[in-house]
Amino acid sequence: MLYLIIGITVLISILSFSRPDVFDKLKFNAWYIRHESEWFRFFSYGLVHADWMHLFINMFVLYSFGDIVVQFFEHYFGNKSILYFILLYVGGIGFSSLYDFGKHKENIYYNAVGASGAVSAVVFSSIILYPAGKIFLFFIPIGIPAPVFGILYLAYSAYMAKRGSDNIGHSAHFWGAVYGIAFTIAVNPEFAIIFINHLFG
Repeated sequence: MLYLIIGITVLISILSFSRPDVFDKLKFNAWYIRHESEWFRFFSYGLVHADWMHLFINMFVLYSFGDIVVQFFEHYFGNKSILYFILLYVGGIGFSSLYDFGKHKENIYYNAVGASGAVSAVVFSSIILYPAGKIFLFFIPIGIPAPVFGILYLAYSAYMAKRGSDNIGHSAHFWGAVYGIAFTIAVNPEFAIIFINHLFG
């Protein structure tokens, strides 16, 4: 399922690079959702990206962390693992856009694209599932403990979303992460206990 999601996203994103009409129809626009009832935009925007680098980064991060989540879900949930992963990913896309919908529903000029909210959900699901993991960033030579990275990422995303000084959807990153945490704990509260025991055990 992970590879299918990546494959579909890559294909539709590449198509949208040469088809502005496809890009415009799929991108997130709260005004069109509110006034034209184009509710599909809550989810379709995750299938298109601004450029090749945007697409590559999202899919690379999804591949890197998604495999961890898939393995844990398969171990704990068996045949239901595919359904849960779909709910995690697709739910992350939809939930992460709700804040921007409320904020921009009267602004026809606000648009957003990319699977970043869903990717954040997957990344933070992996942090809950595997708190012993470490995250390596390009400019830091040592691994950052996953829980520490999570706290720093949430704080940074909240701060940058409040500033609103760039074209990055920091609020989608933040709320996608929140959804990933909440969903993972909701499907099995034992994950929260394991996570806490790792931190303080």
